[in-house]
Amino acid sequence: MIRRAGEHALLVETGSLEVSHRLDALLRADRPARVAEIVPGPATVLVVAPGADPARLRDELARLLEAAAGADAGDAARPAAVTLPVVYDGADLDEVAALSGLSRREVVERHTGRELTVGWLGFAPGFAYLTGLDPALHMSRLDTPRTSVPAGSVAIAGPYSAVYPSASPGGWRLLGRSATIVWDVDADPPALLTPGTRVRFQAVHGS
Repeated sequence: MIRRAGEHALLVETGSLEVSHRLDALLRADRPARVAEIVPGPATVLVVAPGADPARLRDELARLLEAAAGADAGDAARPAAVTLPVVYDGADLDEVAALSGLSRREVVERHTGRELTVGWLGFAPGFAYLTGLDPALHMSRLDTPRTSVPAGSVAIAGPYSAVYPSASPGGWRLLGRSATIVWDVDADPPALLTPGTRVRFQAVHGS
C-alpha cells in the first residue's frame, strides 16, 4: 500500500525489511523526478518529493515496488560488504559477558562470527541499526544512559549492533571501538553504512 505522508511525501508499505532494501536500491538507481529524500525503514520506505505530481509518483513507486517484491529480484544493486576493525576493550564488555554467560573471548567471537546487515538509519545521522546479531548477545539497554559516548564506539542493544557515528548520549552496551569513520558530511554518500550493506566486525589489537 502507498499512503500520503504529509504535504510532500508518500509512504510505501513494503511488508518486509528485504523488500524495503530492494526498493531503496531501485529508487536510488532510477530516482523519479523531484524525489529529494528516500528513507527506508523495517517495513516501509518514505519518499519525499516536493513539487512532484502525486499520482505520477504513486504510479512509479507502485511499479518499482512490484519489481522489488518480485521473486527474481535477488540481490541486485545490493551494497558491497564492509569489514570494520574493532578493538574490543569496551566499558561494558565484562558485563555483557556476565549477562550472557560467555567469556570475554566468546563474546568477541559471537560478535565477529556473523555477517550483519544494515537495516535502517536512525537516532542520529549515520547511525546504522545492524540486524542479524547472535541471539546470545541480545540484551537490554543500560538502565541509565551515558551522557556521552565517543564516536566510533561499537555497541549492542536488543537484537541490534551499531557503531556510534559521532559523540552523543547513548544507552547501548559498549563492546569496543573502531577507527573507521562511518559518517562524513563531505563524502558521497555521507554514511558509510547504508541500508542493505553487509557488515563484518574484525577483532584487532589496540595501540
